[in-house]
Amino acid sequence: MAARAATLGELRASGYRSRTVKQEIRDNLRRRLAAGETLFPGILGYERTVIPGVVNALLARHDFILLGLRGQAKSRLLRSLVDLLDEELPVLAGTELNDDPLDPVSTTGQKMVAELGDQAPVEWLPRAARYSEKLATPDVSISDLLGDIDPIKAATRKLTYADPEVIHFGIVPRTNRGIFAINEIPDLIPRIQVGLLNLLEERDLQIRGFPVRIPLDLLMVFSANPEDYTNRGSIITPLKDRISSQILTHYPHELETAREITRQEAWTDRDSPVRLTPEFERLVEEITFAARESELVDQTSGVSARVSISALELLVSNLERRALTTGEDPVHPRLCDLNMLLPALTGKVEMVYEGEQKGVEVVSRQIIGEAVRKLFEERFPPVGREVGSGSEDDTGPYSPITTWFAAGNELQLSDEQSFEEFVAALEGVEGLMPLAEGHARDPHERAFLAELLLEGLHQSLKLGREDLDSGVSYKELIKLQLLKPHRGPTREVN
Repeated sequence: MAARAATLGELRASGYRSRTVKQEIRDNLRRRLAAGETLFPGILGYERTVIPGVVNALLARHDFILLGLRGQAKSRLLRSLVDLLDEELPVLAGTELNDDPLDPVSTTGQKMVAELGDQAPVEWLPRAARYSEKLATPDVSISDLLGDIDPIKAATRKLTYADPEVIHFGIVPRTNRGIFAINEIPDLIPRIQVGLLNLLEERDLQIRGFPVRIPLDLLMVFSANPEDYTNRGSIITPLKDRISSQILTHYPHELETAREITRQEAWTDRDSPVRLTPEFERLVEEITFAARESELVDQTSGVSARVSISALELLVSNLERRALTTGEDPVHPRLCDLNMLLPALTGKVEMVYEGEQKGVEVVSRQIIGEAVRKLFEERFPPVGREVGSGSEDDTGPYSPITTWFAAGNELQLSDEQSFEEFVAALEGVEGLMPLAEGHARDPHERAFLAELLLEGLHQSLKLGREDLDSGVSYKELIKLQLLKPHRGPTREVN
């Protein structure tokens, strides 16, 4: 980089040479690739898919679009492109279009160089100021993006409307020599999209009827949701043709990657005695994965990674609340805490028609149940012939538990109980704690596994469960169905 010249003459003397923004990014990208540096810190799960596509597009000096469902880090990836720019860039001081001192494009910049010559003042623009973005909405106007005539400027400077200096430039030309991003591009109405055609092909700007054509130096990047791309809105064909690369994003393929993303983004490091276990963090991710596999969820809309992030933050908050009210220290998560994660699902997951008929809360509980059932099946033997009758047909390791409930017993668990009260309630179920003991390493894990056993038996249709305001109640399945036929288990009985 050239020394911090203060005038055009000093900049020329330093040996500075102009580059287009795409060439600048290409040069810096090549250097970082050769040095083995991490290109996009914090972007996980795209190492072998999306990131190579973005790198190839930048090396080819392409404008590109990221196409993917909600919550796939599209905006974050676009914003991280700014790190590929130089730390600072010389511009003519006081110009609106970040004019290159060696080749100004604005009328103001050209006059300044003509009048002051080598004494024209130069300032240095940091890389963060060279990135701009716009969320596309139907009310965005061509004036917002490109500019329009400013009557106030004409009046104060006593200029006619035929003078190019009366133009008030929009956000795109003000990002000249930088990166401009448009999020959710299909939401732009077609006539506004037409205004971008020259920018992408001829690289110039024309406002109203002015004969002046201003060449702009930009990297144009876009994002879009496939659903919007095809249904709610569309990108006009000439514009699609001018976007050189289309790169598909995706949700994490592996649960561990998703867990790392959630751990990175969620606010869990608080001044509280909360102790999250890796197993429970994984369970939160399983809920999101179950939602992405559910036939009742609209998969064309997607299940955002924000579901897991919000759910984990709500879980920590619920544990924090329990710690404050019970004095428990440390405080560990329970399965009955999962009821408090419903707001993270119901506000972010869209249903298909069948899901809407059942109700978003009912479907959300089913999704949580599926995640718990998967964890149960990994930790414990398959459920056998336990039917809860207490007869000789009851066999297998879960027989004492189902027999206890078949005798008319009931168990209530709450997220507001102290740990001692919680464990005491679990110990009252015959055969439950001894079975959990064989798989646990400490008292908190034993209590969690005991609760997992009960929930697993419920998901396997061996126990009934009723959701209460601050907890759950486990009963014999048949008895619960007789008492409340409309509040059965989360899985339908054939």
